[in-house]
Amino acid sequence: MGNLEKLNILYKDLKKEIERRIEEFEYFNKKDTEIFAELCFCILTPQSKAKTCWIAIKSLMDKNLLLYGSEEEIKKELKNVRFKNKKTKYIIEARKKFFKNGRLVIKSMIKKFKNNKDLREFLVKNIKGLGWKEASHFLRNIGLGEDMAIIDRHILKNLKEFKIIKKIPKTITKGIYLKIEKKFISLSKRIGLSPIELDLLLWAKETGEVFK
Repeated sequence: MGNLEKLNILYKDLKKEIERRIEEFEYFNKKDTEIFAELCFCILTPQSKAKTCWIAIKSLMDKNLLLYGSEEEIKKELKNVRFKNKKTKYIIEARKKFFKNGRLVIKSMIKKFKNNKDLREFLVKNIKGLGWKEASHFLRNIGLGEDMAIIDRHILKNLKEFKIIKKIPKTITKGIYLKIEKKFISLSKRIGLSPIELDLLLWAKETGEVFK
């Protein structure tokens, strides 16, 4: 049995769970605070475990610190996140970008972009801590990344395993990212899944669970 056949079998087992997770990404049902929380979660994820990052974000939200906490208060909640000092500063800078007249306006700012890929480019250029992978992850998590791929180590490992790419690149520039993304989307079409379904499936294949 080939790798892609095994993947299809795994998808059948996880289909309902994957569909349920995708429903949670719906943008229109999210509040500004939820969208901003997803942005901050993606700022935290580089070189840190996703679950650890989400626990930190939930704690910041529960204590009303994500929007109003000081640098020291935020840093304290990031104790299990790598590079907490730098990432704390990124959260505070992002907060300044999306706060106008004392309230969050991230949703209305996002709505100004008719093209999600233009929005992704804006995020990469203007939000510290967001590279191509993190910006794609954020947009996927708020339901705007249906035509994008989150090119992380899990994806790269599987693309190499499926012989979609010859080797895992040591560094990923914009050009390399977009080239691999195109191959990932072609693969998803080939096996009859959306890019989001395939991403969640490969994540589950590597980690044993369907997560953000």
